[in-house]
Amino acid sequence: MQYCFGIDIGGTSVKIGLLDRKGNLLKKWEIHSRTEQEGAEILPDISESLSGFLKEENIDLQQVLGMGIGVPAPVRADGIVENTVNLGWKYKEVKKEMEQRTGIRTIVGNDANLAALGEMWKGAGNQEKNLLMVTLGTGVGGGLIVDGVPATGSNGAAGEIGHICMNPLEQETCGCGNHGCLEQYASATGIARLARRKLGTELTAKDVFDGVKAGDALCEEIAEEFGRYLGTGLSMVTAVTDPSVIVIGGGVSKAGDILLDYIRGPYREHAFQKAKNVRFAIASLGNDAGIYGAAKLMLQELDAKQEKMIEQVAATMAVENMTLSPDCYKNLRAMASGEKTREQITQEITEKYKKKTEAEHRITERKRDITE
Repeated sequence: MQYCFGIDIGGTSVKIGLLDRKGNLLKKWEIHSRTEQEGAEILPDISESLSGFLKEENIDLQQVLGMGIGVPAPVRADGIVENTVNLGWKYKEVKKEMEQRTGIRTIVGNDANLAALGEMWKGAGNQEKNLLMVTLGTGVGGGLIVDGVPATGSNGAAGEIGHICMNPLEQETCGCGNHGCLEQYASATGIARLARRKLGTELTAKDVFDGVKAGDALCEEIAEEFGRYLGTGLSMVTAVTDPSVIVIGGGVSKAGDILLDYIRGPYREHAFQKAKNVRFAIASLGNDAGIYGAAKLMLQELDAKQEKMIEQVAATMAVENMTLSPDCYKNLRAMASGEKTREQITQEITEKYKKKTEAEHRITERKRDITE
């Protein structure tokens, strides 16, 4: 059986999952993120945990197709991340280090993008290939999937929708250093800030939506203001990205579908005509979204390499006026995906040829007997 690992590195814990090639989550566990000393022990701890797990479960390294890793920072195409504040990393060659430590093929992506990919694959996205995920927590994060693949941008920073400027006259400063960013109004801390401005008292985002459910008029006003900011901001994003579904996740999404009631109206009021009927959904995978998305990213890379290999073989044979048989396609895919080795395929073909030769020999002998 073939496996892959999905790993989601956070500032508090590292979530690790073992999946099969079809995306079934077979095992999952967490380890502590040791962010002291610039996070020097995070990757060694993950490597040690994987090694111990493989030994405990009696899984051979050859059965592991690879691992995907999500990190809370922009990620370069070569798997390098810089200035990962939550983990203490200033510069980290994540892909290179993990491959050297474990011997397992590794691909690295931004955690928000991978959560979006996970929701597309196994969650509320329902496998729709063009998806926008919005994470409402301490900040506002975003992950964009275009044609089934995460959009990363030239600096790995695509999807940072929390820093769209919604109010250039805002006096308070956002965590990014700018003023009037979307997350200053639509995050959990942003909602608390709206409540403080309106009521002069401290309320959490949960308090506000609990109040909405109880029919509190002031809480409803705060929720309406939150919805105007987020709905309008999302209408700007969809004018550029044109998703078929917007998935809302993060701690604030625990308020449930009532949250969507405050977003849909302002969104449809300002959205481009073709984007008005986008589907809204609450994220369904919870903390497992990053695990699924990281694993999917690895499997997508394997599939892409597999198809490229087949195209190259087919092109070479076309030059020689030859075509690939269905069995040949099947064997190439099995070899490219790691399902079978070259030696296994060679042995299968040899045995098949041997059986065919023996059958032909028996037929020849039988014909001879009849003739005689």
